[in-house]
Amino acid sequence: MHAYVKAQILIVACVNIGQFIDGYSVGWSAPIIPKLQNATETPLADVVTDFQASWIGSLLYVGAIVGPYIPSYLSNIIGRKPCLFFGSFLNLTALLLIITTRNIAMVFAVRIISGLGMGMVTVSNLVYVGEIASTNIRGILLTSTSIVGIAGTLAAYTIGPFVSYAATGYIALAVNLVHVIGILFIPESPVYYAIKGKQMESKTVLRRLGRVDDLDNVFESVRGTNPNEATTWKAWVKIFTVKSNRRSLFITLSLCTLQQTSGVAAVLFFATTIFQLAGSSIRPDLATIIIGSTRLIASLIAPFVVERAGRRILLLTSTAFCAVSLSILGTYFHLDKIQSPIISDIRWLPLMALIMYFFSYEIGFGTMPSALVGEMFRGNARSTGSAVSMTTAWLIGFGVATGFTSMVNFFGGDVTFWIFSFSCIVAFLFTYKFVPETKGKTLNEIQEILGR
Repeated sequence: MHAYVKAQILIVACVNIGQFIDGYSVGWSAPIIPKLQNATETPLADVVTDFQASWIGSLLYVGAIVGPYIPSYLSNIIGRKPCLFFGSFLNLTALLLIITTRNIAMVFAVRIISGLGMGMVTVSNLVYVGEIASTNIRGILLTSTSIVGIAGTLAAYTIGPFVSYAATGYIALAVNLVHVIGILFIPESPVYYAIKGKQMESKTVLRRLGRVDDLDNVFESVRGTNPNEATTWKAWVKIFTVKSNRRSLFITLSLCTLQQTSGVAAVLFFATTIFQLAGSSIRPDLATIIIGSTRLIASLIAPFVVERAGRRILLLTSTAFCAVSLSILGTYFHLDKIQSPIISDIRWLPLMALIMYFFSYEIGFGTMPSALVGEMFRGNARSTGSAVSMTTAWLIGFGVATGFTSMVNFFGGDVTFWIFSFSCIVAFLFTYKFVPETKGKTLNEIQEILGR
């Protein structure tokens, strides 16, 4: 492996530690809520109510919806690296609050601050990795952010039930400190230096990354940008007035929205409930661990094929199989509703359908939209465009997750999962019609394609 490739991988590894903490924050509430509702395990004076527990889960997304807009404004002013550091500092604050928790208000604060950190780190990661990576490994490095996030969630699921409430904070705190230290040693993005008109600094970073020949491409990608423009409303206007940015927003926003309307958040949050509703022969807690492992394995495969098969073929294949698997799950619920005599022989089907869904989802539909977010926008609009796409997706995912129980009660499990399946079909058709192939293309070449 070339030394410069190793250098890029090491830099991204430092950055992705923050993504691990974000994933840990997502999964943290699952094992923690039972502890807070247990009088012998909770650090609080009183056990939390079901209503308070629901807020512990949802407040993370309140912070996450706001968090991305902080780097969308600051990244073009102070740089990508300080935004990464600020996001890590917010996570650090939340983890210190976990360790010192004494009342429910502090738990709520943990979730809001964790959400702010998650929003900042996720968008800053996608922007930074997309800008420092070489063309031939950019897809691999961008998909790695999703993998590390999934690993963090799985770590929370597997560690949380076996340690104390405070210990869940100490463990993540140790990891987060490594992240803070690691950020101190990574370079600033060459695109940020190009936005500021600092050719020498940009060239120095590109030489460190083994990409000194890309200097002209980097400056071309931000051509027409005023170095002081980021402090004005014009930075936002360019998302809509520049054709390539406008098309990038249309593609990434649509994919991220369809990703969430496929029901992934609902299925993740309510996996145990789904198995209980289905009367599956597999223990719900065991099935949930199997699904988590499936997600991780599938996400580990994605980087090895993304630069071979390309983004489009992975998205098309993934969305097609997601549609089939969710349709199968809907059919199972329908057979159960009409009390079909064959239902007793296929109690294993929900687990099989969800394994198929998550394997298909993580190999493409779960990773490619965020990868495209990190490489489609022009340099001066990348942070802002990424923030709009990601926060809209999280807002819709939050709505789908909170409305899942009502959908099942009103429509039934069969129609609910058929609706999710239909969203995957729409995603397949949208990818076929609108999503260009970005494999093997520089950021500047991608802009030329989008600007046609």
